[in-house]
Amino acid sequence: MFGIGVMELTLILIVALVVFGPKRLPEIGKGVGQAIREFRKAGQEFTSTLNEEASRPSQLENKSSEVSKEASESKNTPKA
Repeated sequence: MFGIGVMELTLILIVALVVFGPKRLPEIGKGVGQAIREFRKAGQEFTSTLNEEASRPSQLENKSSEVSKEASESKNTPKA
């Protein structure tokens, strides 16, 4: 977990308790939790969008396949 041990986490919590007080600490924890959730959600959306774009053939690939298909069809058609 971010390379933080139990002792470091305990020290951070004690300092936060002293600085912010016992009344505001739950509010701050809730805000941090929501922020982490939003970052995870945004990361998952970014990853899914990236995977969709990677799996979809690009317009350049579509045009090149159409050109090669037309070229192969014109070779197979007998000339009158």
